[in-house]
Amino acid sequence: MKIGIAQINMTVGALRRNADRVLEYAGRAAEAGAEAILFPELAVCGYPPEDLILKPHFLRDCARETDRVREHLPAGITALVGAPVREGDAIYNAVSVLRDGSVLGIYRKNLLPNYAVFDEKRLFTAGEASLLFDLGPLRAAVQICEDSWFPDGAAVARLADRRPDVVLNCSASPYHRRKHREREATFRAVSQRLGAPLICCNLAGGQDELVFDGGSLALEPGGEVRCRAPLFHEDFRLVELESRGGKGLRIRGECAPELDEHEEVYGALATGLRDYVDKNGFHAVLISASGGIDSAFATVLAADALGADRVKTLTMPSAYSSEGTQSDAAALAENLGTEFFRIPIGEAFECCEKTLRGVWGEREPDIAEENMQARIRAVYAMALSNKFGWLLLSTGNKSELATGYCTLYGDMAGGFAPIKDVPKTMLYALARWRNRTHGAVLPESILTRPPSAELRPDQKDSDSLPPYDELDPILEGYVEQDLGIDALVEQGYDRALVERVVDLVDRSEFKRRQGVPGTRITPKAFGRDRRLPMVNDYRG
Repeated sequence: MKIGIAQINMTVGALRRNADRVLEYAGRAAEAGAEAILFPELAVCGYPPEDLILKPHFLRDCARETDRVREHLPAGITALVGAPVREGDAIYNAVSVLRDGSVLGIYRKNLLPNYAVFDEKRLFTAGEASLLFDLGPLRAAVQICEDSWFPDGAAVARLADRRPDVVLNCSASPYHRRKHREREATFRAVSQRLGAPLICCNLAGGQDELVFDGGSLALEPGGEVRCRAPLFHEDFRLVELESRGGKGLRIRGECAPELDEHEEVYGALATGLRDYVDKNGFHAVLISASGGIDSAFATVLAADALGADRVKTLTMPSAYSSEGTQSDAAALAENLGTEFFRIPIGEAFECCEKTLRGVWGEREPDIAEENMQARIRAVYAMALSNKFGWLLLSTGNKSELATGYCTLYGDMAGGFAPIKDVPKTMLYALARWRNRTHGAVLPESILTRPPSAELRPDQKDSDSLPPYDELDPILEGYVEQDLGIDALVEQGYDRALVERVVDLVDRSEFKRRQGVPGTRITPKAFGRDRRLPMVNDYRG
């Protein structure tokens, strides 16, 4: 028996287009001789649909497209198609098992995740039953994503006594670093507990801040992976199931090569940026190129993800911009072949200073003048964005956003922040990896020059922040692992340093709340993952 895995990049709300793609891949599966085909979770509406689920007309349209798929499936093929299903006052995250114009059964997701980026309990009712159906000589069980994430959970327990021959899982499992390894380990435990092969189809592509990494797989009951789809790409795979004469089923398939850690993260960042730009209909992006590592890396990433012809770079030097950063910004644009613009901000800055002098009086220059430069740049960049329809990319990294080392309505301005979840130390590692493996387009001086905002004479990041190799581990512990001050000190960090970092993070919550969306690559990103009060007097 052959089962197809359709690892497709769906778009939330594109109901007819998504349904057309389901029919397209079902046709491919039929032509390849498959008896069944799996699609990602909520394939008809895309994932996550969020509050679209609360619109009755949206649910009606999802039902209409699911019916159209049912009516037009190739004869003889069984398709597992995900879509929301309304029954009375209850709305379920469901998979319909469709064959020859009929609905063989509807599986309602048992375990609704309500942590990290998930809030399914707000939208859906949990199902309370398993579903098995006849697939040729086999008894196949259906599960949806989270149902197979808990080997000792209720969804798996309900199947244990029913002894399915194979488990078919439709998933939309979002990415963070090394997530596919966690997925394989967890599904291996489920397969071993049930004594049955497990075949998972996972969503691929970007949706808002989330990236879905694909990596669909098929495991034998002993836990061996016999088929694995690539990460971050659409893919169609065939899995062959063969009887071993009373000893269960053997699985045959092809395994895509695994990626190293840098290639994996870079692939996620490129996917998140590309899909946000393309699915929202932007033809080009604009990056404010300072000649520093953040904007330089974002430019290379954008060129790789979209093509250099869709990337516009704008440098806006002030009196504090060094010759080195200006020449590096121009050199990078030339190396990549991106269109390059230069608009000095000195005259505008002087005009603003003169206008404000009557109110400021003789006060010494301070952070107000620094931030004003960043905000003048934002005005120019947004003007180009509006005039030409280019999406402005904000290029702040996670270390800066965590500590508030960024200017509200200045360098935080934009429509998407592709590296907002990338710590500074990781950014340097990814930049060096990109130069080493795909051509040295980043000038070496960008990688070796001490980072600086260049908003005052001889400014360095280290004037305001601890060294990044000290800062980033503390941020990881405090932000991603929710460790308190005492726990971090017990790990060997200096108490005064930890208290300083925690204070910076907590006092900057109001800035992050007003920041733009960006690709999530860590287990806990700012935004959907981490929701803290802006008025907050707790320190610990």
